[in-house]
Amino acid sequence: MLSLHDKIVAITGASGGIGEATARLLAERGAAVVLSARRSERIDAIAQDIREQGGRAATCVVDVTKAEDLQRLVSTAIDRFGRVDVLVNNAGIAPISPLADLDTEGWSAMIDVNLRGTLNGIAAALPAFREQGSGHLVSIVSVAGLTVSPSMAVYAATKNAVRTVHEGLRRESTDGVVRTTAISPGYIRTDLADSMADPHVREQTRKNMDAMGIPPAAVARAVAFAIEQPADVEIGEINVRPTVQA
Repeated sequence: MLSLHDKIVAITGASGGIGEATARLLAERGAAVVLSARRSERIDAIAQDIREQGGRAATCVVDVTKAEDLQRLVSTAIDRFGRVDVLVNNAGIAPISPLADLDTEGWSAMIDVNLRGTLNGIAAALPAFREQGSGHLVSIVSVAGLTVSPSMAVYAATKNAVRTVHEGLRRESTDGVVRTTAISPGYIRTDLADSMADPHVREQTRKNMDAMGIPPAAVARAVAFAIEQPADVEIGEINVRPTVQA
């Protein structure tokens, strides 16, 4: 049977939503997880709860825009559990608004967190993966990059950039050492709308999440499915939407 037993998984953006759900599910299925986010009190509480449930969990405070923080995350996984099998790049923000609003600060923030944060994770994890002889990079992308909606141009661009980086890494990794998986959620009930600057867009997004959003655990199950596959199987991309989402 496929199993996550003894997998060592580091997760960014693990203080809530998809990251938290992924940490809890993987730990429940036998993986050791290292939760990272900027909110130390939150990831510490989640990790403690996982340990009380019989799982293995550690924490590391991380700002994904800082390359040294991602290096410290990988080092924490290796120091605590002996290796790092999977890095889940989940941290992301969406201060979306129409391009005409000229929110250049929001644009830069999305580039820094969504794209540069993923690249920082790759730069930290790849040397460890190569040294171990195996590793798996999983990134949470978005269906927003598949059909670009108004107000989401820059957000979609950052997510599509990550999708492109994944494909490039896949093509460079045909020796079987590094696997890549890009997972694109649709409407998931998370606090992502909190990072949206435009109040009208934020309110509409919250209404859509309330009306059709599915639990973060749906994405967590997709992550688990991808990483539990045998070493010779790569799940390149998964889209996870509510059945009622267009």
